[in-house]
Amino acid sequence: MSAAPRSALAAMVAGAALISTTSLFVRFADVPPTVSAFYRTAIGGLALLAGLLALRRWRPGGWRAAGLMLLPALAFAVDLWLWHRSIHRIGPGLATLLGNFQVFLMALAGVWLYRERLGLRFIAGLVLAFAGLWLLVGRGWGGFDADYRGGVVLGIATGVAYAVYMLTFRQAQRGRLDLSAAQWLCLNSLLCAAMLGAVGLGEGVSFAVPDVQSWLSLLGLGLVGQVLGWVLIARAMPQLPASLVGLLLLLQPLLSFVFDVLLLARPTVALDWAGLAVSLIGIFVASVRVPAAGKG
Repeated sequence: MSAAPRSALAAMVAGAALISTTSLFVRFADVPPTVSAFYRTAIGGLALLAGLLALRRWRPGGWRAAGLMLLPALAFAVDLWLWHRSIHRIGPGLATLLGNFQVFLMALAGVWLYRERLGLRFIAGLVLAFAGLWLLVGRGWGGFDADYRGGVVLGIATGVAYAVYMLTFRQAQRGRLDLSAAQWLCLNSLLCAAMLGAVGLGEGVSFAVPDVQSWLSLLGLGLVGQVLGWVLIARAMPQLPASLVGLLLLLQPLLSFVFDVLLLARPTVALDWAGLAVSLIGIFVASVRVPAAGKG
């Protein structure tokens, strides 16, 4: 392996590990879910803006760039609003795993929008993923209270919102504006923060941060999860095979689940670990496409 792919591999692993901490930061920040989502995007967006200005890489996009990013920002705001609530109800590990089910929705969107074909790999992956999910939550569904069940529904809805975000973000980047990925992410973050701030005011929640632990968690959420982790991933992805990228990205839900068990004492039995493994295998199988003959 050459030096570039080796460094890209290290960056990809580091990025996936860093974003796996975001759900923990949400739990450790003693603020309402909408408020933690607001600070995540506000801190991340301002950090990206400062970096782009310092490096003189901010390019004028005007109202057109902001207009193109409105729908992705709305989708991401909904995603975070749902996900942060799911984290508080069912824990960081399961909430993160459920959010990764967006892989299947993205594939279905590809069929609908781009007439892509789904093969046996996708069907096998779908079956495995939902079999694993049944082992995690389905077999004990009757024993869960309404709050926990609601958290599972919120987690699945998170995957829907995130799929919409990914699709609309890609479409915005095709708007014939020569802006870097970092600038698009900056615009998205700031617009998303404005939306979440408005929602928080409508909910009547307080934006006050109660203590040092909460401030550190929110800074970690914004700087580590929203900026550093995704910058590393964005730089590494073009240099690595798609199959390896898909595999390494599964470190996020895996590590989130492990952190949930180790740091938050999530009750876990052998069937839970089996369900996690089967779901992750299913997500990986469904997300990796076998290239057609003649394609690189």
